[in-house]
Amino acid sequence: MDETLVAADGKNLRAVLCQRCGCRVLSAGTATLATRELLLPSMKKKSSLADESNPDCELLAEHWLVHDMFTFENVGFTKDVGNVKFLVCADCEVGPIGWHSLEEKSNFYVALQRVRHE
Repeated sequence: MDETLVAADGKNLRAVLCQRCGCRVLSAGTATLATRELLLPSMKKKSSLADESNPDCELLAEHWLVHDMFTFENVGFTKDVGNVKFLVCADCEVGPIGWHSLEEKSNFYVALQRVRHE
């Protein structure tokens, strides 16, 4: 992981952007680095994420953790997939860039490998 992304307090030093369209997902200083292994489907358009029953998946461990959905600048959510909603770019709808469990009401994870930083 790139140390220039994380401040001493664990917050993101740079803005978090969509890899595809550059839409701002999070402003600098609004999320905390969290390590948690999460299985996310391969990057696709939002409509195909909710429809697919056995998508190709990737295990990701480094995430930006946000506790309030209103912290996001731009983010969209898929329909419920089991007890999970996937986070997608609000502009181009590509994702998932992150994950939200309906059981953990105040935890929203954005995978570092699924976004770029500016």
